[in-house]
Amino acid sequence: MTNTRFTRRRAAVLALWACALAAAAPSQAQQAWPTKPIRFVVPFSAGGANDLLGRAAAEGASKVLGQPIIVDNKPGAGAMLGTDVVAKSAPDGYTFLISAAGVISNSMIRKVPYKDSDLVPVAMVGLAPSVIVAPADAPYKDLKEFVAASKKGKGLHFATAGTGSTPHFVEGLLEKNHGAKLDLVPYKSGSESITAVLGSQVDATSEASIVVLPYIKAGKLKPLATTWTQRISAYPQLSTAVEQGFDDIRIAHWAGVHAPAGTPQAILDKMADAVDKAMKDPETIKRLQAVGIEPIGGTRASFVKFVDEERARLGAVVKATGMKEE
Repeated sequence: MTNTRFTRRRAAVLALWACALAAAAPSQAQQAWPTKPIRFVVPFSAGGANDLLGRAAAEGASKVLGQPIIVDNKPGAGAMLGTDVVAKSAPDGYTFLISAAGVISNSMIRKVPYKDSDLVPVAMVGLAPSVIVAPADAPYKDLKEFVAASKKGKGLHFATAGTGSTPHFVEGLLEKNHGAKLDLVPYKSGSESITAVLGSQVDATSEASIVVLPYIKAGKLKPLATTWTQRISAYPQLSTAVEQGFDDIRIAHWAGVHAPAGTPQAILDKMADAVDKAMKDPETIKRLQAVGIEPIGGTRASFVKFVDEERARLGAVVKATGMKEE
């Protein structure tokens, strides 16, 4: 009888140990993370603001985490292709998305193959303020004069990089909230829009600072306003749209990090901390600001708040303008 009780007692203790070990395994795995290379999926082509920000975040965060971070460009379908890859990836902390405003607004404008809830915000990386530009010989010197000029006659032509692009939101805000009379001219990309402005085929567009600053400094484009809340570090003489009285024109080509839903919280926090440290590095700040990019970083909570506000703000513009993919 005594032996039987001892055996039962021993079996019960072993069972408890097994349960404890099983419960501890995921926690230990999260503490050890990362144990292999991580992938940052960029849903845009190489060379743009989103890509450069993603690469800066990858380089800096890999130093903090002690593992390589591979940048994988998967452009296409208005950022949906790359976003879908991450949305359907395993939530194990080894695949992340370098997100953008389009990732937030896509589902408002077109059918997407994933749910917004399939992705969770992790960290803000930084942004390239959008700049409204006109041909070098344009008769208006700033955004106020451009809007005033558009209200005369048949209006002015404003180029965009397609439905739901950043310049499309800028155009929508100027029309609906400020009475600008603008004829929308959609192109396939921001580079095509800039070419159209350079050739005076259209009257204006808006594009990321990193793209337009070389043309502005060379005297080939006239900047009318930057559309973020602060002046561009690399070109501080240009006033913001807010300073010119357009309080609601706050649009930027931003980049953040999103992860597949279900990724352990400890991993999300660790990645957010790594990205924040990367964006606070003095050399990284100097290098990015020189080309018109503003590194930001911050906490995961601050990025969650930013994404929520961005979704609400862009959603209001989509509703007001009836912005939908044809």
